[in-house]
Amino acid sequence: MFTGIITGIGRISAVDALGSSLSHGRRLTVCCPSGYLDDVGIGDSIAINGACMTATRIDRAAGSFALDVSAESLDKTAGLDQIGPVNLEKALRAHDRLGGHIVAGHVDGVGSVLRLAQVGESWELRILAPQALGRFMAFKGSITVNGVSLTVNQVTDLPTGCEICINLIPHTVYNTALGALVAGARVNLEIDLIARYVERMLGDRSGAGKP
Repeated sequence: MFTGIITGIGRISAVDALGSSLSHGRRLTVCCPSGYLDDVGIGDSIAINGACMTATRIDRAAGSFALDVSAESLDKTAGLDQIGPVNLEKALRAHDRLGGHIVAGHVDGVGSVLRLAQVGESWELRILAPQALGRFMAFKGSITVNGVSLTVNQVTDLPTGCEICINLIPHTVYNTALGALVAGARVNLEIDLIARYVERMLGDRSGAGKP
């Protein structure tokens, strides 16, 4: 589990194929800030742009770790198959503060950035989310964008999807990789965990699966 509070900005420095066909995944090498891996061991979970991954090799001298991403994960996420900056978050410990909201690290869909522009002292981020995720978006509700816990300020249902508007404070822009987003960029979205269970409980009234 995670909180959506980014603990470091890393960089995918290498992407290597695990096989010769599209059914094979990729092995990523991620460079981290100095000291970031001091308390990380092989097998630990780290969220990369909001997707929960497992550290399979750690090179503390180089400040990097490796992870394997399956073809399925690559198909359902964005930005995990290319070199560039990524948001990092280590798995939540039992005594940690829950500064954002409960995040599973499971990407529910990929959205498209419509706009990122400074408005006053903050930045306005507009994202077009897949239409299927629209029912999970709510005014002042929580959403995870590339692993960052954020608050939805506006929701507009469109024929092409669901447009959400988010306000980013300067701290978020400067301490995550969101500041590098441009119009057209694809981002990983995770809906609020509570909304997921409410939909499951209220969406099927037939009684199927009940004892």
